[in-house]
Amino acid sequence: MSFNRMKKVIGCIIIVTTLYSCKQEVSNTQKGFAPIANENSEYANGSKLKGEYKREFHFATNDLLPISTTNTIVKHNYYSLSYNETYEQAEWVAYELKKDYIKNNNFKRPFFIEDTKVETGSADWRNYKNSNYDKGHLCPAGDMEFSMSAYNDTFFTSNISPQDKQFNGGIWNRLEQKVRYWAVKDNGVYVVTGGVLNNSLNTIGKENVAVPQYFYKILMNRSGNRLKMIGFLMPNQPSDQPLYKFVVSVDTIEKLTGINFFPQLEDRLENQLEANKDYKDWSFK
Repeated sequence: MSFNRMKKVIGCIIIVTTLYSCKQEVSNTQKGFAPIANENSEYANGSKLKGEYKREFHFATNDLLPISTTNTIVKHNYYSLSYNETYEQAEWVAYELKKDYIKNNNFKRPFFIEDTKVETGSADWRNYKNSNYDKGHLCPAGDMEFSMSAYNDTFFTSNISPQDKQFNGGIWNRLEQKVRYWAVKDNGVYVVTGGVLNNSLNTIGKENVAVPQYFYKILMNRSGNRLKMIGFLMPNQPSDQPLYKFVVSVDTIEKLTGINFFPQLEDRLENQLEANKDYKDWSFK
């Protein structure tokens, strides 16, 4: 092979290699993650670092949304939800709870109103009247007290589900407070929450709003280069048990709900995080 021909071949190889690398980098970014900048880091060749993946995450809240089994995603300014018309409530509500959001402004509680963004119409609040169930927030009003408009948005009926009164004011409230504690301690958390919906549930009201037997809450912290996840599954009834007694793997919640909660994550990372039910990385003091 002549010297000039060899130079052309080498040049073509370099171009193809460069294009492939760029394509891979774009693909990774679209999935919601990018390799950390330091090429000499332990993860530069894809290896694990102390059982976690050393990645720098760049998601906006809407980039992390779970799969909607109904294809009915509604986006408000500070949270999104997937509405399930069959059960007249959200199958999940997802939002980012930033450290700066944790305020105590003692806003006046508004009336619950229907969510006009739900095309089929969210359930009327009167379904809950005389039902002996609370209008239980999924995205808590207490998480959104940094802004009057954000606070008011939590009073759409698309953001509530029938909850036992002592459950709502007891163990569920304790979990919500703990989430706010973690948001401050860990510089923010990403939250997905809802009731486990199925055809065997009792209903309330003229619109037959389903009463979940269980509620779940999934948290992910993505501060810095560490990523951790934890899931909770609680019966819709009073309990004095400590919160860690309700910790389950995210895989368990996915099997019960049929929802893929983190489809944007790299498969290997998603599988590792969702199978874990160890809560040692979360403070329960």
